[in-house]
Amino acid sequence: MKKEQNPAEITIKRIGGYLHRVVPILDEAGNVISHSLKPFMVEFRLRDLMQVIVGASLLAIPVAFTEEVWKLSTELPMANVLGLSALSLLFIGLFVFFNFYRFHLGKHWLEYCKRVIMTYVISLLVVALLLWIIQRCPWSTEPMVAIKRILIVAFPASMSAAVSDVLK
Repeated sequence: MKKEQNPAEITIKRIGGYLHRVVPILDEAGNVISHSLKPFMVEFRLRDLMQVIVGASLLAIPVAFTEEVWKLSTELPMANVLGLSALSLLFIGLFVFFNFYRFHLGKHWLEYCKRVIMTYVISLLVVALLLWIIQRCPWSTEPMVAIKRILIVAFPASMSAAVSDVLK
C-alpha cells in the first residue's frame, strides 16, 4: 500500500519556471518509490493575469448591461458602495487564502497581498473599460456615478475573477 510522506517532508522546487511541491511517495517500508508534482501556485504570473481578466469579464458583462445597476449607482449612498468594495476585498482575500496560501502564508504573504490586490484592481479596470465602451461610465458629467457603477459591477466581477484564477 502506497502512502504520502508527511507535509513537513514535502519540498518546493522550480520546474520549468514554475514552483511545484515535490511530494515523495513511500512504500510500506518507508522507502521513496516515486514523486508526485503538484503546482505550488503562490506567484502571480502572466497566465494568472489573463485568467483574472477573463474571469472578471464573465460576470462583468451581464451585470454591466443591466439597467438596475445603472439606477442603483445613482440611488445607493457611497458608504454602501464602499461597503460592497470592502466585501469584495474580504471575499477575494478569504478565497485566495484558502485556495493558495493556507499552509504557506508565512513565507509568501507579499505574494498573497499582491494576488488579492491585483485581482481586485484588474477587475475594476475590466469593468471600467466595459462601462466606458457601452457609454455607461459618465466620467465628464457625473464622475461619482461612474465610480459607483464601477464599484458595484466589480463586486460580482472580482468574485468570478478570483474563481477563474484557481483553474489551472
